[in-house]
Amino acid sequence: MTKLLIVDDSLEMRQLLKSVLKRNCDEIFECEDGDEVLAAFSAHQPDWVVMDVEMKRMDGLKATASLLRQHPQAQVIILTQHADIDTKIAAREAGARYFVGKDDLLHVRQLIEG
Repeated sequence: MTKLLIVDDSLEMRQLLKSVLKRNCDEIFECEDGDEVLAAFSAHQPDWVVMDVEMKRMDGLKATASLLRQHPQAQVIILTQHADIDTKIAAREAGARYFVGKDDLLHVRQLIEG
């Protein structure tokens, strides 16, 4: 049983991710900002977290670092439209397991499938 948490401030992106990933996940949870991820992770204990970088209150890089400090077993996939090398390095430093551009959602599916 695979559980997924989507963290993205765009409702449209969350819906798109759910439609792309629903066949790979038994349960999909979502929140719209990085400052909600700790509570959502604790409540649902997902196998994977798909995290946007740019959000209004807390960006995904800070949220990832915070999440992994409290839950080092969390598997975070950073999903962003800013696929530049600096963002990729920052994602790795935050502890993200993978870094994927928003133009490659099928790659996210492949990562979750194993």
